[in-house]
Amino acid sequence: MNRIKKILTGIKGWLKKYRYVLGGMFLFIFFIWLFCLPDKLFQDPTSTVLYDRNGNLLGASIADDGQWRFPEPDSIPYRFKTALIQFEDRSFESHWGMSIRGLSRALWQNIKGGRKVSGGSTITMQLMRMSRKGQSRNIWQKLVEIFWATRAEWRYSKEEILTMYAAHAPMGGNVVGLEAASWRYFGSASHELTWAESATLAVLPNAPSLMHPGKNREELLAKRNRLLDRLFEIGEMDSTTWQLSKSEPLPDEPHPMPVIAPQLMTRIINDGQKGQIIHTSIDANLQKRVNEIVQLHHEHLSSNQIFNAAVLVMDVETGEVLSYTGNVPQLEAEHGKDVDMITAPRSTGSILKPFLYAAMLQSGEITPEMLIQDIPTVMSGYSPKNYNLKYDGVIPADDALAKSLNVPLVRMLTKHGVAKFQFLLYKLKFTTINKTPDHYGLSLILGGAEATLWDLVSAYGMMARTLNRYPDYEYNLNQKAHYSADDTTKKTELPIIDPASCWFTFEAMNELARPEEDANWEMYSTSQKIAWKTGTSFGFRDAWAVGVTPKYVVGVWVGNADGEGRPGLIGREVAAPIMFDVFSALPNSDWFSKPFDAMESVDICIQSGYRAGEFCEQTKKERIPDPSLNTLACPYHKLVYLDETGQFSINASCYDLNKSKKKPGLVCLQKPLIIIKIIILTIVIFRR
Repeated sequence: MNRIKKILTGIKGWLKKYRYVLGGMFLFIFFIWLFCLPDKLFQDPTSTVLYDRNGNLLGASIADDGQWRFPEPDSIPYRFKTALIQFEDRSFESHWGMSIRGLSRALWQNIKGGRKVSGGSTITMQLMRMSRKGQSRNIWQKLVEIFWATRAEWRYSKEEILTMYAAHAPMGGNVVGLEAASWRYFGSASHELTWAESATLAVLPNAPSLMHPGKNREELLAKRNRLLDRLFEIGEMDSTTWQLSKSEPLPDEPHPMPVIAPQLMTRIINDGQKGQIIHTSIDANLQKRVNEIVQLHHEHLSSNQIFNAAVLVMDVETGEVLSYTGNVPQLEAEHGKDVDMITAPRSTGSILKPFLYAAMLQSGEITPEMLIQDIPTVMSGYSPKNYNLKYDGVIPADDALAKSLNVPLVRMLTKHGVAKFQFLLYKLKFTTINKTPDHYGLSLILGGAEATLWDLVSAYGMMARTLNRYPDYEYNLNQKAHYSADDTTKKTELPIIDPASCWFTFEAMNELARPEEDANWEMYSTSQKIAWKTGTSFGFRDAWAVGVTPKYVVGVWVGNADGEGRPGLIGREVAAPIMFDVFSALPNSDWFSKPFDAMESVDICIQSGYRAGEFCEQTKKERIPDPSLNTLACPYHKLVYLDETGQFSINASCYDLNKSKKKPGLVCLQKPLIIIKIIILTIVIFRR
């Protein structure tokens, strides 16, 4: 007893003598412990992962180091969490990074077995070993792992430690982490895994080499079943579930990752979101259906050496993109399979004509039915021609748009002004029409500029949204299309094009005649009302079609990525059928409500479409956009002086006006005059 007292007294004295040295050493070790962990445990590159609006996987790219490694999730599923703790570290919830009991048990097992049987590492210690890549496994490294693990327990919560472990645990081959393994081995998300599947993945980090088709199957199965037995013992599953789980087979060959929207994946990576989890606005079921439609049409179009097509579907109200098919899904690499044609600038053809029609309504330059000249025309050496090489003499503006006639629209652009029209396109956020007005000239309305399908669908969506929200515009009225489901930007805006002009434009687009020879189109035309427009670029290089309803905008581009033109590559014939097939996969919607408060009821001259003047004899009441009240009254009906017989018009220089008769008459739209103009202009053109 005295000896023990003597020893204790000696120790006490030694501690008192060296107390400052010991205190300094403790502080030094504590300082090292406090800052031993890096700011971020893992710097490994991760896969870019795309989910649809409902959490379905659209696709994933392999990480830069060749591993399938998904970014860390916010949490892990209960089944995997439970299975992992029961297999790796049953005292996980109570220890502070290390388990004396676990280390002692491992030491005894190793001594008893004469070899290394168990390491005794906790989940936290294993996590530290994963983060310290390439370190040898010896006693010193085990001490470092313990040191780091105790610090990690103070920095992170238990849930965070499990989440990091699940995200970085080796799962065999080039698969890392729970989520990547779940998709590669079972073709489903981790929260959908069964108990057997969860148990299989829980035992893999302990021996990832077991996940090899055709090898080590018995050992992997035995480990999984022992874990299932344990889960049954602690009451995590009933006997039926336990028996069924043990009868489930092990996974065979790894499943390929879904590839549903590959061009969107590339775009997201190019947009600087590489290595992230992106929850998109895409509807996976609709995306698959659109892919099928494009692939089906490709099989027909490829016979004419037309290889590429793209489709974009947007929700009008939110601007969210529901389907993003940037190219034909199953296409040979030699034909530009990886080119995203949704973002590729292409010649617009006639697809911009509705915006000009709407712009002139909004600026009060035309009424919807105002007559526009459709005759052979030469303007500063530029001679536009209608697609059918025919002329109507004069034609109502809305009919000119519905028939997509070039000459009347060029005349309209001349009146409106190229610079003014280009500024409207700028406000509608056409990003690629950015050269000077002189660069484009009058060809701007006939394909002299390039636009993207993305910008085109966005612009038509702004017009549709204007009508849907009239008169309460709220926020994000002019928002462009976006693919992110997390887009919460809110901005109050006024419409770029007034609602009445939008409504008359869509009405005119709805009147576009569909090919009568195609019975399928006739059947579809009864299903719902659609405002639609097609376009074809010079040289038959680009075919466009866009359709608008109050709910959706569907945009289609067809052509060759290398710009090669092909006979028959016409918007009406190759792009429009795809557009209507896509609409058939969407729910029907009602038509736009007429914005009566943005219109005025006036007398319209039946013959000219102008606001009726005092000498117009045949008129009708029509509603027109408020700005159209600024248009001129009908210039064609005037007071005409006739001779005594009432047959011939006269003037004061050759006839006594006292003997004349006065009568309202149409003086500028007489057929003889139009015929004479056509003859004269035709002669001029041919002489040139």
